[in-house]
Order: sequence, then C-alpha cells, then structure tokens
Amino acid sequence: MFYWLLKFVFVGPFIRFYNRPKVEGLENIPADGPAILAGNHLSIADWLFAPLSSPRRITYLAKSEYFTTPGFKGALQKAFYAGAGQVPIDRSGADAASAALETARRLLDQGKLVGLFPEGTRSPDGRLFKGKTGIARLALATGLPVIPVAVIGTDEVCPPGPFRWRRRRVQVKFGEPIDFSRFEGMGGNRWVERAVTDEIMYELMRMTGQEYVDTYAASLKNPQAATVVAAADFRIPETKAG
Repeated sequence: MFYWLLKFVFVGPFIRFYNRPKVEGLENIPADGPAILAGNHLSIADWLFAPLSSPRRITYLAKSEYFTTPGFKGALQKAFYAGAGQVPIDRSGADAASAALETARRLLDQGKLVGLFPEGTRSPDGRLFKGKTGIARLALATGLPVIPVAVIGTDEVCPPGPFRWRRRRVQVKFGEPIDFSRFEGMGGNRWVERAVTDEIMYELMRMTGQEYVDTYAASLKNPQAATVVAAADFRIPETKAG
C-alpha cells in the first residue's frame, strides 16, 4: 500500500512535475509474470525514477545498511525503503553473492519484476563500469530474458555527496528483452556468464551513451575491496542470482 502511495500521492507527482521524466519502451515490460531488469547506476535516485515510470511494481535488492541504521532516523529510513519495495541483502562476507542470488530467485518465483544493478555500486564518475556476473547466473538459472533499463540524468538530479535534489530532466528507457536461451544448460560456465553479462552491459552502454570502463566500479572506491568483488564474481552457486 505504501508503495502505491509513494508512487501516486507523495513522491511520484512531485518528480513528474519537477523533473519531467521522459519515458521510452514501456511496451517492453511484460503485463504479468516475472522478469529481470538490469539498470545502470548513476545515483541513489535511479531506483525511484525507473519504478515510477513502470506500470508494474519493481522490487530492487538494496544493501542491508538501509534497514539497520539505529535510532529514530534509522526506523524511518527502514520504513521508507521497505515501503518503496526494496528488499535488504547483506553484501558482506563470503556468502553475500549467494544470498543475493537466492533472494532474487525467490522474488522471481513469486512472479515479480526484480531490478538489479550489475555494476554493484554507483558509478563514481558517470562512466559505465564492468558488470558482475550474478545477473548472468540468475538469467541462466531461470531462463528469463533480461530487460535493460537506462536511466540518464539522475547524477545531475541527485549527485554524490550531501543530499540535494536538483531540477534536471531525466530519461528512462526500457530496452527490448535480451534472450539468452541459446546458452541453455550452460549455467556455471564462467566464460558464458561473463559473455552474458558483457552483452547486457553493452546494451546499457548503447542506450545511455556512457563511456564504458572494463573494470569494477568498486576498484575506484575501494581498491582493496575490489579484489574480494572480483573473486565473488566467479562463484558458481547451484541456484540463483544476483
């Protein structure tokens, strides 16, 4: 209920009036049933503009810190993110990738639209970075196509740093579903998973016009953590997604 109040009463009308998002490709969103949506990640505003533009609810996997901040402010933050359709995942530890994939698989089994950011974190400089292969494992395990979602201009609306919301126009593009059925039965092959992921990232690059960088965004934010990210990228859980 809170999700629809945010969309149609509290947040949605303000964003539609203030930022005037231009939306393309709504016909690529299935009327019902599960689907995987893969988006570029420029700003914390990304997960607002895509769902507000979609006729169906999109559930995103969100870092657990959004749900575990202590105090009154933390309680409000948790209520907001939960009500907005976010599902927490723990990104720390060796089983983080596996847990994220399991959560995404469960949501898809419920017939939901699941939104993922293959880059794993926000772009530190506006470029498009190398995708992590969890999304490929999810697509290959479920047999579902992947719908690329390009959001353009959110880094100007809500740039990194202290929170501010600027009056800039945003574009949201829902691309044609990418079918990976030609790789049926090849889940678990890291080269296939990398090929699938790179195909998704190429489409996002084409749709957004961003410069592509063949390295993980985390390597610019935290070089030491990037080694862990790269290692987790090649873990092959028997089920899931991420």
